[in-house]
Amino acid sequence: MKTWLLSTGVIVLSALLFIGCSDSINNNVTIKNLSDGDVYLNFRGSVFDIASGQTTVISNIPKGSYTYSTTYTVPAGASGSATQGNMSGTLILNAGTKILLLYSSTLISETYTIYVTISDSDNQSTSTSTNSVLPGKNERKTNLNLTGP
Repeated sequence: MKTWLLSTGVIVLSALLFIGCSDSINNNVTIKNLSDGDVYLNFRGSVFDIASGQTTVISNIPKGSYTYSTTYTVPAGASGSATQGNMSGTLILNAGTKILLLYSSTLISETYTIYVTISDSDNQSTSTSTNSVLPGKNERKTNLNLTGP
């Protein structure tokens, strides 16, 4: 009886250690800048400078809601600028959340337009951008005949 009680206690204790609280936080925000200019993200009291073509990952973010805002540089040759998407807002991080902020841009008729799309590992049902295809880019369409001969 004592052996059974001791072995059960060891198994329960081992299980609690393995499924207990983790000592690391797996929440992260990735900022990928595909736009022609630099992007500056104001997040959690810090400004992150992401040069054109670069990616920055912010790791070990505690669970919670955080506001962010974006500023950007307009490249030479542009006489005006516009934005599409949520250049500022709130990011909600639950346990194990991964968020991607993807910046891209176009330069049409001397107007620089910067776009941001946001995706996260918690919510795959909604999009935070109004445009899924950039102006001037061709959307790839596939026509399949599924009715047979």
